[in-house]
Amino acid sequence: MNALEQRLDYPFGDTLPALGDTLEVAPGVRWIRMALPFQLDHINLWLLRDRIDGRDGWTVIDTCISRDESKAQWETIFSTQLAGLPILRVIVTHMHPDHMGNAAWLCERWNAPLWISATDYNVARLATHNMSAFGGEHSANFFAANGLVDPESLAKIRARVNYYPSMVPSVPDTFRRMQDGDVIRIGGRDWRCISGYGHAPEHIALYCDDLHVLVSGDMMLPRISTNVSVHDIEPESNPLQQFLDSIDKFAPLPADTLTLPSHGKPFRGLHERITQLHDHHRDRLAEVLQASATSPLSGFDAMGIIFRRALDLHQTTFAMGEAVAHLHALWFTGQLDRAKDAAGVWRFSRAASTATQPSST
Repeated sequence: MNALEQRLDYPFGDTLPALGDTLEVAPGVRWIRMALPFQLDHINLWLLRDRIDGRDGWTVIDTCISRDESKAQWETIFSTQLAGLPILRVIVTHMHPDHMGNAAWLCERWNAPLWISATDYNVARLATHNMSAFGGEHSANFFAANGLVDPESLAKIRARVNYYPSMVPSVPDTFRRMQDGDVIRIGGRDWRCISGYGHAPEHIALYCDDLHVLVSGDMMLPRISTNVSVHDIEPESNPLQQFLDSIDKFAPLPADTLTLPSHGKPFRGLHERITQLHDHHRDRLAEVLQASATSPLSGFDAMGIIFRRALDLHQTTFAMGEAVAHLHALWFTGQLDRAKDAAGVWRFSRAASTATQPSST
């Protein structure tokens, strides 16, 4: 446990739900943990006791990527953890594959509706039908324009034309929209939707005041900082500022809130964690700004400042997006200027003016 984690309280210690099992973390709220084939090797899913239109059953929050292993684990849960009751509703916090992957399968199997934000539903639907989603030529050109010029890496990105559909083969044909401020009745308790931006198009976290429980999705993680990236389809975005503004929406929640994150362990210390994340990104921004005084920085240059460890290509694409997000945060506040060099790479240098908004280019 690192020094920052020691300031948080993990009420379940090192206890984790066993494979195919669940662990109750609050009345009517059960924790599922499924494996992922990445360095971030797990995702937490949540099973909430529910009653809808006179039918007893369960609401599922998030679904894991679509693959045989996760479906087998779901089958074990169906046969051992549901007390003979059906899945009544599938809630997806956001459209990333580890959250959305099995949604269509679960909804079809149980004839259950999908609840998700409209933005994330439509982006997921587009991505499943676009075989170059999150890869392909357009993505490779974006990374090259931000300083990733290694031919082998760019070739692999160009070849990665089935990334999203390989883990999210389909999405349900219909959905129920969730948006900020909505109140969803689950198991006789009200859960309030809290929207978040910067990590996903329109992430929805859920808070229950009766239980003082926050299902935070990826917006609030205890051990790692949430990936916040600029992507090729929105190349002039400012996701880091969006993310920092979004996590401040959790600040009014009670100090004893039990946060249920998508990765890591349930914890208390929400306000401390909000402060830690602000401090983390403030320090990274300061490092990038200081380095820019020596020479103009590409996204690839900034990645080496922010991430001081060896990265495989999968990790590099996330790290590059986050490095560009830090450069853009400084650019949007007028602390950095941006220009393309002779090779067509965007480079950011100390601003010559105090402009607070980037000019249109």
